[in-house]
Amino acid sequence: MISVPTSIALICPAQRQRAAPACPVAPLRHALHLLLALLAAAALAACSAGPAAVLPAVGSINPPGPAALVSRAEKAGMPARLLAAADIGQCGNNLQPADSVRATAALLDDRPGLVIAAGDLAYPDGRASDFAECYDPAWGSVRSRTLPAPGNHEYHHANADGYFSYFGAQAGERGAGWYSVNFRGWHLVALNSNLPANEGSAQLAWLRRDLASRPPGCLLAFWHHPRFSSGGHGNNRNMDLAWQVLASAGADVVLNGHDHDYERFAPLDAQGLAADKGIREFVVGSGGAQLTPFLLVKDHSEVRDDHTYGILEIELHRDAYDWRFLGIDGAEFEDRGSAQCHQAAP
Repeated sequence: MISVPTSIALICPAQRQRAAPACPVAPLRHALHLLLALLAAAALAACSAGPAAVLPAVGSINPPGPAALVSRAEKAGMPARLLAAADIGQCGNNLQPADSVRATAALLDDRPGLVIAAGDLAYPDGRASDFAECYDPAWGSVRSRTLPAPGNHEYHHANADGYFSYFGAQAGERGAGWYSVNFRGWHLVALNSNLPANEGSAQLAWLRRDLASRPPGCLLAFWHHPRFSSGGHGNNRNMDLAWQVLASAGADVVLNGHDHDYERFAPLDAQGLAADKGIREFVVGSGGAQLTPFLLVKDHSEVRDDHTYGILEIELHRDAYDWRFLGIDGAEFEDRGSAQCHQAAP
């Protein structure tokens, strides 16, 4: 609120000692009052128009770290459910989220559960303005229950500064982006496929320590670039060692994006061969960005769709999980199934 004075005392310095000041006080006072009135009117108009558009500031919501977020969700009675997608926040021509982005966000509105956002969340460059315009107006409504991982588009600008600023502590340590949480008897691991995960890297060393100390139970990991994919980007070997470490630890599920489609693989071992006790990989790049066609179908790919926007719902049990692909309104494609975990929670 702006306070406007109702009177102003004016003195002409050169005539300060005269009994009858001859300076033009009245016209000057009138001009100043008019100027103040115009300023007050402008301020009132700005207030009436509502607050100016502000980029989402992490400090405004004071987000907890991943472990605190999950603890709060469990105490609030959140069901043992994950809702996952990647390749999400693409704007239309009006610098607002595309209809497909709003449609996938609508699937989350009345569906409780932890949200996994597996990278390429704010196109084109992951800047603060991209998050403000293309992601937050749609998926921002579930930010307080989102576990994120960064994609390559987040790294188009300033080492993913827009991503780490938007999610704050929810994204793990700034500049690293890997973390783990325990949720309803499951161990969930977020990795950053934009950073090294080779032998000797900080990320791979952290992953080994984390898995060595995790409690017994089912294991799920997520990051952006898929180790195996029939989409245009194809297989990504940068995460090969991470995949092998996870396979050796008995991981059950890996969630990825990057290719703008939906694909489910048969359980695969450390070398990518079919195995009953392998990792089941889902590529869920169907979160709202423009879909792209498959290129070369890879071995052990079981289900594929490149025409449907949607999310993957995973119901978590102590020793098993159920999955279901949820397409946006009007979609005909569906995929669902169930599987046992390799190691049940006590």
